Amino acid sequence: MSELSGYKDKSLELLSSAGIKIGDFIKINTKTTEYLGNLLPRYEYSNENYIVIKLTNGYNIGIDSKKITDIGKIKSGEEPKFKPPSKPNVKDSLPKIAILGTGGTIASRIDYKTGAVNPAFSAEELYSIIPELASYANINTELISNIASEQMNPEDWKNIANKVIEKIKEENQGIIIGHGTDTMAYTSAALSFALTNCPIPVILTGAQRSTDRPSSDASLNMISSVIVASQESINGIYLAMHSSIGDNEISIHSGTRVRKNHTSKRDAFESIGIDPIAVVNQGKVIIKSETSKNDKKFEPKINFNENVALVKFHPGFKSEIIDAIIDSNSKGIIIEGTGLGHVNSQCNKSIKKAIDNGMFVGMTSQCLRGRVKMTVYSAGRDLLDIGVTPLEDMLPETALVKLMWAYGNYPNNDIKNIMLKNIAGEYTERSTLGR
Repeated sequence: MSELSGYKDKSLELLSSAGIKIGDFIKINTKTTEYLGNLLPRYEYSNENYIVIKLTNGYNIGIDSKKITDIGKIKSGEEPKFKPPSKPNVKDSLPKIAILGTGGTIASRIDYKTGAVNPAFSAEELYSIIPELASYANINTELISNIASEQMNPEDWKNIANKVIEKIKEENQGIIIGHGTDTMAYTSAALSFALTNCPIPVILTGAQRSTDRPSSDASLNMISSVIVASQESINGIYLAMHSSIGDNEISIHSGTRVRKNHTSKRDAFESIGIDPIAVVNQGKVIIKSETSKNDKKFEPKINFNENVALVKFHPGFKSEIIDAIIDSNSKGIIIEGTGLGHVNSQCNKSIKKAIDNGMFVGMTSQCLRGRVKMTVYSAGRDLLDIGVTPLEDMLPETALVKLMWAYGNYPNNDIKNIMLKNIAGEYTERSTLGR
C-alpha cells in the first residue's frame, strides 16, 4: 500500500504538507470541532474531498478537506496489518477438499482498521471467517488469481482447468472454485467442456453481497459448496448459489445450463430449461434431477480459441457487422436470433459468405427458454439452406464457450459434429412444457 493510498487533490496536498502517512495518529481542526484519530486509506473511487480517520472510540469518520483549518501529526503509527488466526483442530477423517480462489467477494474479509476488503484465502482465514467448515472438511487452499470476473478470459479458464487437474492428482475428494459472479457461468461452461467426465465434484461459487454486509451470502454458499464437494455419489462441474433471497437453501446448477439473471439478488443464478441438479437445505443434499456418477474415462481437453464471436440480432441490425467479423479472420459466429431462430433476410448474404469462407455459424435463441426450430417459418428454412446450424436449446453464452473450446481442440472439419454432440449436458433432448 502506498503512503497515502487513495488520497488525491486537496486531501493529498494537506496530508503530504503535514508529513502524514497511513496509520499515523493525527489531529484535524475545523471551525467548530477538533478530531483525533488514525488516518485510514481511501478507495480508488472514493470522494477525493474527504480525509478519513478512525476515532479513539472506534468509529470511522470522513472530514471534508475544504472545512479543515489545521491538520497535524501527533505521533507516527503503523499501517494496520491482518494477522491470520491459527488453524482449528479438524478431524483427519473428514473429506479432503481443495478450495481455489480466482477473485471476487466469496473469499474476502473486511479489514476494519483500514476499511479495505482483502483476499482471505489461507485455510486458517477461511476457517476463521466460516468456522462451520471445520465440521465438514479438511480444506486446503490456493489463490490462483485475484481478478474481477469481467477480466477473465479463455487463458484464465485454461489455467483454472490445469489447477483442477493438479488437485485431482493430489487425491482431493472435491474441489471448490471461488469466482466473481459476473462471468461465473461462462467459466462453469468452459470447465464443463474442458474437464468432461471429471471424476470428482467441482463446484463454482461466489457471492452477490460482500462479506462486510449483514446480508452477505458468502458463508452459506461456501458451506453448501463444501457439503456438495464432499459427496461421493456425484461428479462433474456445478455452480452453487442461493435458491431464493432467504438463507435456507442453495441450488446446485449444471455447469452448462446456468445463467446469471439478476444484477444483485442473492438468487441471481437460474438453471435454464432444466431444474437444478440438487439443493442443499439445512446442510443436507437433496437430489432434484436424475444423476449418477459418470465413470467414463477422464480425458481433459483444455485449449480454447477465442477467435469467435457472439452476435445478438435486433431490429436495425446491419449485415456489415457480420462482414467485419469475417474480415477479422474469426473462425465462427454464434447468432442470438429471435424466436425460433430468425434474423432479417438482409443478413443472409453476409451469413452465407461467412459459411462459404469455412466459418461455423450456429443459431441460438435470445428467448433463452425453449429451443431453436428453424423449419417452421421461411426465414428459418432459408438460413438452414445456406448452412446455418441450429443449436437446439443451448444457451447463447454456453454455445460461444463451446465453440471456443471446439476450435481449440479439434480440426475445422470436425467443428460442426462437435457442436451438435451433447458433450456436457449443454442441450436437452426435448423441451418440456413450461421449460
